[in-house]
Amino acid sequence: MSGPHSSSGELKRGLKNRHIQLIALGGAIGTGLFLGSAGVLKSAGPSMILGYAICGFIAFMIMRQLGEMIVEEPVAGSFSHFAHKYWGGFAGFLSGWNCWILYILVGMSELTAVGKYVHYWWPEIPTWVSAAAFFVLINLINLANVKVFGEAEFWFAIIKVVAIVGMIALGSYLLVSGSGGPQASVSNLWEHGGFFPHGVGGLVMAMAIIMFSFGGLEMLGFTAAEADQPRTVIPKAINQVIYRILIFYIGALVVLLSLTPWDSLLATLNASGDAYSGSPFVQVFSMLGSNTAAHILNFVVLTAALSVYNSGTYCNSRMLLGMAEQGDAPKVLAKIDKRGVPVRSILASAAVTLVAVLMNYLIPQHALELLMSLVVATLVINWAMISFSHFKFRQHMNRTGQVPLFKALWYPYGNYVCLAFVVFILVIMLMIPGIQVSVYAIPVWVAFMALCYGIKNKRSAEAALSAASATLK
Repeated sequence: MSGPHSSSGELKRGLKNRHIQLIALGGAIGTGLFLGSAGVLKSAGPSMILGYAICGFIAFMIMRQLGEMIVEEPVAGSFSHFAHKYWGGFAGFLSGWNCWILYILVGMSELTAVGKYVHYWWPEIPTWVSAAAFFVLINLINLANVKVFGEAEFWFAIIKVVAIVGMIALGSYLLVSGSGGPQASVSNLWEHGGFFPHGVGGLVMAMAIIMFSFGGLEMLGFTAAEADQPRTVIPKAINQVIYRILIFYIGALVVLLSLTPWDSLLATLNASGDAYSGSPFVQVFSMLGSNTAAHILNFVVLTAALSVYNSGTYCNSRMLLGMAEQGDAPKVLAKIDKRGVPVRSILASAAVTLVAVLMNYLIPQHALELLMSLVVATLVINWAMISFSHFKFRQHMNRTGQVPLFKALWYPYGNYVCLAFVVFILVIMLMIPGIQVSVYAIPVWVAFMALCYGIKNKRSAEAALSAASATLK
């Protein structure tokens, strides 16, 4: 990005391959797995493993579609840019603002989770206090240059990777050696009410919460403008997503649910009256009497939440920057300082995210579930728009005789599958009383965006007319 911003500053390509790889991982492992899995366990039991596999594969297909576009055009605000260029002005406007609000909500969810993890050690500290403290810390990291952000995210994610691999290894050892006690057995996956204890319907009803877990994988799209050699590192990072899902989601859940009967674990989690009071991963090792492992894992899930919030803060500022440059957000947000940091965009996003602290003060027990349902609603729009934008992008490529360097899976049928899946998720959400409101909010949100778009166009037309009149005079 140069041109109009060169006098004040421009984004730096300061993210190396190792940063991109770990940012991709950082978006994939967070509250959805470590805390959201508690709600999934209640509905689906051991069949949640299959649910994470299905949602993970759909997420991978969406990532390939996004990746195909990014490799051809590595720009900031990629979601909005592609929708705007290949679909239309309103599509770009809606895609950009929807993606921005998505990561605002993700950030709020992660901050809420941080408060619950801190509770494990210090129950007397209110969740809003923890949320406020880490809100300040993460925004300070992002206000430094992109290399500081990249390094912080790299080490956040390294902690997650090492810990989950260690947890899988320790859990496997406890299972194989018999050190986990008589209740630790792979047969726990089917002996306590079967693999589908609440029927296939139980799994289906849990799919919306499972989808929340994968609402960070697209973060990779924001790194394109600051990636060193994006056409090499972006495809590599995207292709590795499927292996990460297999190891960090499927592998971890198989071990977790084998170590103790799922119904016993659920009873422990529900003891406080809040299914999301703690991480199932931490509780399992606590139940096994391994307090050291439980404390280490609690530290890990804390850093995992901070990692996703850190990535979300980065993404939001780049989203606002990209939209400001194409005229879909106030021009004042397009300013980049001499260090290559979009300070105004970071501060604007931070101001809205502060609502999370207020929510944790007013409704601490209900904040997380409400935020997760709102995240899924915006994620449905986001995934649908990525898939359809890719459909329009490929049509353009075919018309102009161009061949993509990094092709998505099974075009156009892969796009149809992804679009059908998001409709399926919406139908499920309509059947769940607690989160119906988030589905009803979707048409209201789209209508509000249409109104804002109309106002923007009217002002642009008036400005153009005034400029033309001044020229004639």
